Amino acid sequence: MAAKKKTETKAEFSPEQIKHLEFIQGVITRMGTNSFQMKGWMVVIVSALLAIYADKQNPLYAIFAVLPTVIFWCLDAYYLWQERKFRGVYNDVAGITKINKVELFSMPVHLYKGGKYNFWKVLFSITIWTLYIPVIAVLLVIYFFL
Repeated sequence: MAAKKKTETKAEFSPEQIKHLEFIQGVITRMGTNSFQMKGWMVVIVSALLAIYADKQNPLYAIFAVLPTVIFWCLDAYYLWQERKFRGVYNDVAGITKINKVELFSMPVHLYKGGKYNFWKVLFSITIWTLYIPVIAVLLVIYFFL
């Protein structure tokens, strides 16, 4: 006796819907790239200020490095926040979730609020603070103890 195969019906997307998903995915990719670049620039600037500190033996350079670290922390969180919102739009357009109805070729990120779409939640998410808090802690240790 042959077992019956389950057939899953997949949603058929029009060429316009596919293009819309590609546009959204392009924005998501750019946001991820920007977030990665914020981490890189933070490391470069903090390293440069620490190199100056090592040369001049002036602890103010270590404390000055905290400011760009905080600025890049906020920028990194901003890009991750935007990426999450665009992922929400993508999921609604693709039919993965049905949180909001999204018109063809629109990207209404303003509709995605609260929960994982909250900026403060993103700012203190584990992927963000685990980089920036230790850097700030090391800079403060250098300033106060070295």
